[in-house]
Amino acid sequence: MFSLPRLVVCGSQRESPELAKQPVILVTGPYLAEEARQHAEAAGYTVSHTPSYPTPDVLVEHIQRLDPVGVVARMGQFGAEAMAVGRSLKVVSKHGAGVDNIDVEAATRHGVQVIRAAGGNAVSVAEHAVALMFATVKRLLPLDGGMRQGRWEKAEFLGRELSGMRLGLVGGGAIAAAVARIVQGMGLEVAVYDPYASTESITALGAQHIEDIETLLARSDIVSLHCPLTDANAHLLNAKTLALMPENSYVVNTSRGGLIDEKALMAALESGHIAGAGLDTFEREPPEGINPLAASERVILTPHIAGVTEEAGTRVGVLAVSGIVDFIAGKALPPARLVNSTAETTCL
Repeated sequence: MFSLPRLVVCGSQRESPELAKQPVILVTGPYLAEEARQHAEAAGYTVSHTPSYPTPDVLVEHIQRLDPVGVVARMGQFGAEAMAVGRSLKVVSKHGAGVDNIDVEAATRHGVQVIRAAGGNAVSVAEHAVALMFATVKRLLPLDGGMRQGRWEKAEFLGRELSGMRLGLVGGGAIAAAVARIVQGMGLEVAVYDPYASTESITALGAQHIEDIETLLARSDIVSLHCPLTDANAHLLNAKTLALMPENSYVVNTSRGGLIDEKALMAALESGHIAGAGLDTFEREPPEGINPLAASERVILTPHIAGVTEEAGTRVGVLAVSGIVDFIAGKALPPARLVNSTAETTCL
C-alpha cells in the first residue's frame, strides 16, 4: 500500500512529480465518487480526469501524457484511437453496464480487457423510469407550465390512472427487476420480453414472460426499455414497431437512445398514436442544440441522469475502480463482468 497526497487531476492540469510515479487510473469525465477515489489511492494509484465528454483528440492527449494502466469510462466515446496509444493500458472499466461507448473490438485487438459495473445503479435508474411514467401519464409538466402562465385548466382536463395499465419491459435484468418491484405495488400488470432470460426468472419477478417483441408491444399501455444497445436492436422502436402499440400508449427509455428512431417517435407523437414519452437517453448525446423532441409537450426529457445519484455513484464507482485494481492484481473477476476475451490476443 502507498500513502498518497491528496490531489485531483482534472482537465489539462499537470501532476506533481511525486504523483507521476504512481500508476494512473484515468476517468473520462470530471467526477468520481470519493469512496471510489479512496479505494484507488489506498491501492497505490493516482486518479486523473479528462474534461466532460472529451473529444477523441483530447482523450488521446490525456492517454499519451498520463499513460494510464486503467480507464474508468464515464462520458463520451472511447474509440480505437485511444486504445492504440495506451502504452500501459490493460483494462477499461465501464462506469455502469452499457458498453456501447467503448470500442470493444479495438480493445480486444490491443489486448485490453473491458469490464462492466452492472447492477450498481439499478435502483436509481428504476426509480427514474417510474418517475417518468408518472410524470408523462399524469401530464405533470404541461399542467405545471399552465399554472405558471396563469391558466386554470381543470375544466378541460381528463387524466388517466396508472393502476391497471399494462407495462411492458424490454429486458429482464437488474433495472427491469427493480421497476417491476416498484410498480406492482401500484397495480400495474407487468410483462417482460427478454430473449436471454428464462421463463422462471421472469415469473419470479411476478411478471408474465412474453416470447416476442411484437406481442409485448401490442399488449402494452406503457413500454419501458431496459436492454443494451447492439447492432441487432438499433432503432428497436421505429415507425413499424411503434405502430404495433395501442392507441394512446406511452414510451419510456432510460437505457440507450439508439434503441429509438427519434424521427419515427416524433411522428407517432404528432399523430396522437403515442400519447407521451419519457426519455433520459437520446440518439446523440449531448445533442447539437435543442433536441427536436423538446418541441412536443407530450415529451419529458432528462439528460441521461437516471443513474446519477449519490448512492448509485458510490456503488458503481467502487465497482468500476475495484475491477481495475483486482484485474491488474491478477484476481479473477466474475464472468458476468467481463465483456471481451483477451486471452489469445496480442497488442498491436
